[in-house]
Amino acid sequence: MQEKLHRGVLTGSAITDMKITLVSGRVHNKHTEGGDFREATYRAVRQGLKEAESILLEPYYTFQLELPEKMVGRAMSDIEQMHGVCEISQSNGETAVLVGGAPVITMRNYQREVMTYTKGLGRMFCSLKGYKPCHNAEEVIADIGYDSERDMDNPTGSVFCEHGTGVLVDWDEVKDYMHVESYFQDKESFWGEAEQNRTSYKEERQISLEEIDQIINNTFYANQGRKSAWKRRKTTSESHYEPAVHVSRHNENKEEYLLVDGYNVIHAWPELKELADENMDGARMKLLDCLSNYQGIRKCQIIVVFDAYRVQGHLEEVIDYNNLRLVYTREAQTADHYIERFAHSNQDKYNITVATSDGLQQIIIRGAGCALLSSRELKLEIEEANRRVQKEYQEMYKKERNSLSDVLSLEVKQRMEELIKKD
Repeated sequence: MQEKLHRGVLTGSAITDMKITLVSGRVHNKHTEGGDFREATYRAVRQGLKEAESILLEPYYTFQLELPEKMVGRAMSDIEQMHGVCEISQSNGETAVLVGGAPVITMRNYQREVMTYTKGLGRMFCSLKGYKPCHNAEEVIADIGYDSERDMDNPTGSVFCEHGTGVLVDWDEVKDYMHVESYFQDKESFWGEAEQNRTSYKEERQISLEEIDQIINNTFYANQGRKSAWKRRKTTSESHYEPAVHVSRHNENKEEYLLVDGYNVIHAWPELKELADENMDGARMKLLDCLSNYQGIRKCQIIVVFDAYRVQGHLEEVIDYNNLRLVYTREAQTADHYIERFAHSNQDKYNITVATSDGLQQIIIRGAGCALLSSRELKLEIEEANRRVQKEYQEMYKKERNSLSDVLSLEVKQRMEELIKKD
């Protein structure tokens, strides 16, 4: 998937802001040859893009414009005509500061214009913000004139074997020929539920373990004549973490790791989400402190992963925070990618549990042989662990008080009782 630049079907531009997950596949001992999966994967992506609703994006600037206050109206009118948005962030009676964003194509020469109409008093600072829907998509698509079905380097059709020979099938007829059942045909609401997992704690949904196991058994093990062996995590009140990986005689000797998708958990826990809306740094610190206390109880290695993939030029950053390992991903790498890579690379060395409510990531992590905790289940685990520790402390305190009473003489006990009655 990552060895090729996948192009969209609207203008032939590189696709972005998209996550692609392989959920099914099948081989044939006679008709499948080397390279077939590679070619089939490329064509499947193109067929999916043709069937889906694609959106043309364009780069946007985020800007800060400083200029005399009497010229604010002119600037705001210009930015509106450039299909941008802005607001006044500061004003002292003489100078005002506008902040906002606009398409790169419409704003690229505006710095020169600002210098002209402010007579050198205005200053503008721009930085690349990312991609947003193109403000004149129809015009751009028509001007480029890209025909996806004539792009021989990126074909949209697929090749099937029929009577011993290859047959080319157009993209809109592929489902009539395909031998593998489409997982998403009966999961129309899957994508909406996956998004809800990130943003709603009360309405959290995830693919059931039975569904995940069925996918894995029908794909990864389909040609190996065996089924996967999974275990579900018991709650903290039932036991400590129990390895939920492939059955092994040495699992009990492996070190335990808990990987937490930081932002996924923050948006799933109501109290953290509410705090994040006002102060994301505060929400991160509250989550880390909570996990740090939990690590002291669980005594496993905890790695908390945060996305930094949109920070230009950012390198992967690993920080020790109290008893936790904190990871900020590098540019163009999401927390999902880091966790998936860690799981695949270390599944044989450690007993790994991943805490996330991302439905697609759950399939991948399950396939790697690791255990799963949803964001909601992680919260319940931590609350149960805290209750258990508090209960043990209260019992120990009560026992210590009783032991003090046991060593006192009868005379001292009577005097203490008399003093209590007087009080």
